[in-house]
Amino acid sequence: ALLAGTKYRGDFEQRLKAVMKELAEKPDAILFIDEIHTLIGAGAASGGTLDASNLLKPALSNGSLKCIGATTYQEYRGIFEKDHALSRRFQKIDVVEPSVAETIEILKGLKSKFEEHHSVKYSASALSTAAELSAKYINDRHLPDKAIDVIDEAGAAQRILPKSKQKKVIGNKEIEDIIAKIARIPPKNISSDDRHALKTLERDLKAVVFGQDKAIETLASAVKMARSGLGQNNKPIGSFLFSGPTGVGKTEVAKQLAYIMGIELVRFDMSEYMERHAVSRLIGAPPGYVGFDQGGLLTEAITKQPYCVLLLDEIEKAHPDIFNILLQVMDHGTLTDNNGRKADFRNVTIIMTTNAGAENMSKSSIGFTNAKDSTDEAADLKRFFSPEFRNRLDATVSFGALSQEIIIRVVDKFLMQLEDQLHEKKV
Repeated sequence: ALLAGTKYRGDFEQRLKAVMKELAEKPDAILFIDEIHTLIGAGAASGGTLDASNLLKPALSNGSLKCIGATTYQEYRGIFEKDHALSRRFQKIDVVEPSVAETIEILKGLKSKFEEHHSVKYSASALSTAAELSAKYINDRHLPDKAIDVIDEAGAAQRILPKSKQKKVIGNKEIEDIIAKIARIPPKNISSDDRHALKTLERDLKAVVFGQDKAIETLASAVKMARSGLGQNNKPIGSFLFSGPTGVGKTEVAKQLAYIMGIELVRFDMSEYMERHAVSRLIGAPPGYVGFDQGGLLTEAITKQPYCVLLLDEIEKAHPDIFNILLQVMDHGTLTDNNGRKADFRNVTIIMTTNAGAENMSKSSIGFTNAKDSTDEAADLKRFFSPEFRNRLDATVSFGALSQEIIIRVVDKFLMQLEDQLHEKKV
């Protein structure tokens, strides 16, 4: 507003000095400047240095002006801190993000205003759920801002419904639905009843993938363990390595797992990332290189689909530098792209497939050699993958070769699917 209509040199200076004079006449007045970094350069003539920040410096030094400014860490470091004469006149105070408990108290204080605005009531559990679930699932913003937005949108969602369908009291269900939309997560996975939906996971997988019962049992047990709340919160839901010959159902299990859980499957063919420079395709090119502003394929995919099954096909073909990136993902559940933005992998199920050791398993053998085959496969996996990589896996799921009987069942399944497709087209 101070800059509006300042056509001539000195107009802005005159306005700002008038404001400062009025503030000096009121000893109890405190000037609050939001986005204070915008003072630097504001009102300066072309090539001149007399901007708003330089006009304020004398008043800040002699104590005639009491001022509080607000800015972000990024703008403080990149803009404000570079003007040392201005930054030393301020006492820097870091305002940290409040805890979930503190956020609940903030929401209780704002509750009456939102109830009056939206003509609804918020239950006490709804406020607690908004703070807890927003902290868990909305990772690109901070408390209490994201929790306040959740209760605001929950109230607005009721107002746009027909009168007959509007609810007078907003509870946990309405809060969970709003968080699911904001975080792009299936609503059933937000609910605390998620573990009940996984009771039939093993049975459902065995119904569509034949001959891999042991592998499915291992996978289902690990997924249930993670989703029951016994897993670590700062890691992905699960990190699994599927090993075995080609064409035995490794990729199909990953697809069916995503389908049963009601989430997206994000697939990367790691044979495309055999060169060292391919790492930049996943996390983005460094500054100064072509494509710096485009982001990485992996980080962008997870940002868009934060709740998914991430399938890294034929992982043994990837460059060793990519394994170093995956160590961070499996250990801390985050990956930083070239722009400093963090992609959150805490709600991602990571599945990597490999054919390492499959040559020995596919060879015909005489006698009882199952134990030897599994030992050879384990030795091959140790040779291909480093100890620090294997130690970060939740499970190594071994897929065996299919018998003649199982192959016939698989063919029958696909023939039935083909018949259904032909029937739809009236062929």
